[in-house]
Amino acid sequence: MQKALEEAQKAFDLEEVPVGAIITCNNQIIARGYNYVEHLNDVTAHAEMQAFTAASGFLGGKFLNECTLYVTLEPCCMCAGASFLARIGRIVVAAKDLKNGFSIHSQNILHPKTIIEYGLLENESKEMLQKFFDTKRK
Repeated sequence: MQKALEEAQKAFDLEEVPVGAIITCNNQIIARGYNYVEHLNDVTAHAEMQAFTAASGFLGGKFLNECTLYVTLEPCCMCAGASFLARIGRIVVAAKDLKNGFSIHSQNILHPKTIIEYGLLENESKEMLQKFFDTKRK
């Protein structure tokens, strides 16, 4: 998760919402991503989507059932849907997203075999997000 926070910092430095994602397979980082929505002017350029694309390219296939996604903020419904289609094996989330996270809509959006865990480096993720939004509200 520390590496995902480093990706979130890249987004923060670019004045993007600071969300970062890492995908591992066999204890090796195979993909990284951070929010790039504003720079690409693309609502789908979330950290998770960037990481899914990179991981599929690395593995040479679209299914990520042996992989783990580490993400600093709970995925939205779009990213959760993509994780379903990629058949991601496990998702580790730092902080829940009580406004836009998939779990406020439905837990059933994930693939039935996907394992989900919450809370790893939650405070660090929340602090970065709070700092980002505090600067935007001034």
